Amino acid sequence: MKAYFLIVGTLCILYYVMLAVYSRRLSSTFAGFWLMAGGAHLIIGCVPFPLYVYRILGWAVAAMWMFFLLVEFRILFAAWSRKREKADCILILGAQVRGVRITNSLKRRLDAALQYLREHPGTRVVVSGGQGSGEEIPEAQAMEEYLISRGVEKERITREDRSTSTRENFRYSKKYLDADREKVGIVTNDFHLYRASIIARKEGYHNICLIPASSNPVFQLNYLVREFFGILALCFPGRK
Repeated sequence: MKAYFLIVGTLCILYYVMLAVYSRRLSSTFAGFWLMAGGAHLIIGCVPFPLYVYRILGWAVAAMWMFFLLVEFRILFAAWSRKREKADCILILGAQVRGVRITNSLKRRLDAALQYLREHPGTRVVVSGGQGSGEEIPEAQAMEEYLISRGVEKERITREDRSTSTRENFRYSKKYLDADREKVGIVTNDFHLYRASIIARKEGYHNICLIPASSNPVFQLNYLVREFFGILALCFPGRK
């Protein structure tokens, strides 16, 4: 068990270093988790606990891994969904804009939406996202401009530019679509689809289909672990 904590701790710190080097940022989204988790594992691995303590830790670790993998299976099942159902309207969930520049995650969502809109010329699109810290324009505005620059008619696009969370994406977008009767396609990155679908149903979207966008493979593990905690957070009322 001691070796487990030392190996996992080392791997976590190495992954943090890889994320920091790749992104050229010491505090990219959720990356700090790997540094803290790695440090905690190394400390536990170095402390000379009695044998019975390591046995207890072993059972606890095994239980946590089983629960973690169960949740991750649900996340991955939604991520690998490739149904191309005909939707009346698709809803693209916003992601961070740096200044006026679309980030990689948001570009992937928009490109997935573009492909879907070309396959279904009668489908409308709602772009949803407000203006957060470090953003010079609302996410929805950047999304609309990107779609129009790639040939989507302005008349097909509706802009929702107040939301600051996934829950608000769905809540505020209901003004522009019929969540009770219309089939709504949810467009977001693959790792985010499962949590988004849960929130959508809680917000009264009764007929949805999932349209997965890809995600950066270097950050994929980071995103999947972050989503695990995001799913847990849904158990607490009032969380985003």
